Amino acid sequence: MSVTSKTLPRALATLVAGALFGFGLSLSTMIRPEVVLSFLHLNDFGLMLVMGGAVAVVVPAYKLAPRLLGRPLLGDVFRRHASVWNRDTLVGAALFGVGWGLCGVCPGPAIAGLGAGNWSLLWALAGIALGALLQGLRSDARPYNQRLTPDL
Repeated sequence: MSVTSKTLPRALATLVAGALFGFGLSLSTMIRPEVVLSFLHLNDFGLMLVMGGAVAVVVPAYKLAPRLLGRPLLGDVFRRHASVWNRDTLVGAALFGVGWGLCGVCPGPAIAGLGAGNWSLLWALAGIALGALLQGLRSDARPYNQRLTPDL
């Protein structure tokens, strides 16, 4: 199977997975900032149940799929994503947490919330895009050997 012949199935799989993810976020009310903020105020732990349920499904699937399938359905080999832990990761995580606490949504639920008609989330998405743009410009301004992109 050539690379070009895998493009349509991959695109369809991505579309189905994204729709499933968005539906799950909507069904679990994670697209409502007030629900997330209630969790962050330690008043409602439903969000923890949603996250725990997702982890309980994904971790076994990630561990079992390579053993059961041998190779991905739409790829050549299973690969690990090279993670980099450094100062930028720590600062980025802290900034993400502050932004999440201020607006009550992270990128996935914000996009899914638009599908449910919550147009005020456009402000959050604009902020997310602006932050990503600024980080991209900052990264491009650094010398190549100082960029911390993982080797693929």
